[in-house]
Order: sequence, then structure tokens, then C-alpha cells
Amino acid sequence: MSRDLSSRHILPNALPVPAIKKLTGKRIVLASNSPRRREILRTIGLAPDIIPSTFEENLSPASFADIHEYPVATASHKAVEVYERLVAEDPDNAPDLVIAADTVVLTHAQPSTSQTDYTLLPSVGQELLEKPKDKADNLRMLMDLNGQVCEVVTGVTLAYPILTAPGYGIHSIDERSLVYFADNPQHFLQAYADSGEGLDRAGGFAVQGMGGVLVRKVEGDYQNVVGFPMASFFKLLDVLVEEDDDFLEM
Repeated sequence: MSRDLSSRHILPNALPVPAIKKLTGKRIVLASNSPRRREILRTIGLAPDIIPSTFEENLSPASFADIHEYPVATASHKAVEVYERLVAEDPDNAPDLVIAADTVVLTHAQPSTSQTDYTLLPSVGQELLEKPKDKADNLRMLMDLNGQVCEVVTGVTLAYPILTAPGYGIHSIDERSLVYFADNPQHFLQAYADSGEGLDRAGGFAVQGMGGVLVRKVEGDYQNVVGFPMASFFKLLDVLVEEDDDFLEM
């Protein structure tokens, strides 16, 4: 990338596409303390300020007709909370772009190659898995996932300034990937739960870590399973720059 595109939040490895050029000199904020999301963003050349959201994440999954809307709504609350807080704290140093994400795991997902819709199988219910409460809860999750297919859903929301009320605009996407678990012996699951690696992960496993030994394959965006859908996020930026003349203009 040419030197004139470099800035505090844009790394030398960033591709010099219109979206990156428009972000040059802008204040970019990641509303998360996740090292995985931070590293994925660095892969595409973004080094945002890290300002975790204080949103309590207390939305009720049951209130959503489509469970895929739940992580999107949580990500939106995170993005707005951070944006409004930073504007209130220092209006002269307001963020130009706040990135927020939320990842959940749904058990018993339907493989895309299957000819049978899971809605036709009433004995198979889906459970929303977020972060386990403790190692015992982690083992329970792993036993439910073992030999099954789960769906990893990440909601991503971007918040940015606009001239009209409420002073910010938001755009959101959700990315869905399928994770196929091997039929692992229980002592594998117990050993992994005891390791503690899965305690801070939705679904109780880290596919990029030791949890990878429990997984047979991933269908869809692997980075989404890690915690952030890099390709879809990059495409979203490109679409916003191309289609929204006011995006990042303030």
C-alpha cells in the first residue's frame, strides 16, 4: 500500500481499495476486547481502538421470531452504546466507525447438503449456546454437540455519524457457518472441558485452538467460527462506500 494511505488505524498490509482509502485518517473503534476479533481485523489491515461495550447482553432470545436476529440485535446494542458513550465523553474525538459483533452457537443445525428439513423432525430441538458458566456446563455443551452439526452465527453492526437524528447510522449483517463435530469419545470431551479453553467461547469450544481436534470439518466462513466474518465485513464496507455517498463523510 502506498505511504499516503497509511494512518494510525490502517496497517501497511491493507489492500488499497476504496473502502480502505475512505477509512484513512478516520477513528476506528472495535467494541470488543476479543483478541480473536482484533487479530482478524489486523489481517485485513485495520488496527482499531479497543473499547469494549458495557451493554449487559441481557436480551431474551425467546423474543426473536428468527433466532438469527438475536446476535445482530446484541451487536447493534454494543455498537450504539460505545458510539454514544464516546461522543458524550469527547465530542471532538468522536469515532468515525464503531465495529461490534456477537457470536452464538445453535445446536442441531441442518447440514446444507441434507434433504430433510429439521422443522420436519419435532424431536430435534435447537438450543442456543453462548459462553458456558463453568467447566461442567462446558462438558454438557460438548456432549450435546458431539457427533452433531451446529450453526455458528455472528452478528456484525457498524455505527457511524450522520447529520440526522439520532446522530448515528447503523448497518448490520449476520454470517452463518456450519461446524461438524467428530464422534469423540467422552474422555476427549472431558479433557477438553477440563483444559478451560472453551470457557470464554460461544458454544464452549475454540476451533482455532485445541478444540479443533473435536471438529471434523467447517462449512462456510472459518473466520466466522473463530469469532468474526472477515470476508463479509470487508464486502459490507465496500458496498457502503459504493452505495452510500454520506458514509464516512462527516
